[in-house]
Amino acid sequence: MFRPPTHVAPASYLSFVLIWGIIALLPTAGLLLWSMLSMENFQIVWEPSLQAYRDVLASGRWQVTIRTLEIAAIVTLIEILLAVPFALWLAKGTNSVAVRTVSLALLTIPFFLSLSSRTIVWRGVLGLNGPINAALMHLGIIHEPLDWLLFSQFSVILGLVGPYFPTMVFPLYLAFMLIDDEVLSASKDLGAAPSFTFWHVIVPLGIPGLGTGIVFTFIPMIGDPVVPELLGGGNVVVLSASVQSLLRILNYTVASALSVLMLVILMVMISLVAAITARLAKGGLS
Repeated sequence: MFRPPTHVAPASYLSFVLIWGIIALLPTAGLLLWSMLSMENFQIVWEPSLQAYRDVLASGRWQVTIRTLEIAAIVTLIEILLAVPFALWLAKGTNSVAVRTVSLALLTIPFFLSLSSRTIVWRGVLGLNGPINAALMHLGIIHEPLDWLLFSQFSVILGLVGPYFPTMVFPLYLAFMLIDDEVLSASKDLGAAPSFTFWHVIVPLGIPGLGTGIVFTFIPMIGDPVVPELLGGGNVVVLSASVQSLLRILNYTVASALSVLMLVILMVMISLVAAITARLAKGGLS
């Protein structure tokens, strides 16, 4: 007979901690160890040193980190603006099970396709001879093709919106689905305007989904190497490309230091999102 896991045996707990330590904590500890070493003539110097961190600051790679965070923040904001109304409509705006099922299925289809194949299509769309430039020239809006549509920060941002839209929608959809319809009906019966209901009822109750969506969208975007490489054309260097370039020249210590710095930033951001989400969910937006 199945019983809920209300009590965890000490042996099971220790087994979980051991497995988790091997899978997640041990590589992270190794990364931290490598970042505290230095290299001379492609040889590891086994003495504690902060030289790798000094090299990160001196080489200007911190600017790459800031650019990566900026792009991820812009795309995450765009995802929020697009996903909130779509998820709300999907959860509360339609009563058709078929429409809801098809919409959710369409959101999962991209996960079965290669990200590279989905991204490379934008090259033809945004290129000098692409349909966007052709349409703008045909309408007389421009007289020559726009070269900033491709291989620019704009194209990288545009290319990131599609792949990370589902990761923002799903948590919001689940959060909105958990909102009792009677709560929304009560707000309407008391004479609240739709905007008031949205900001003071729906948004506070959907804050946990929003926080989860931000984490699931922002964090993976930081390490995405595909979209910036294919649509940046070498003009938009992000953190993943910077780490890969360091690994190609066998500079493992600086690559580790850069990764550790990024990991610290991500941990701080996750903590801030969790704290803000908890506070908003508890106190609302009033």
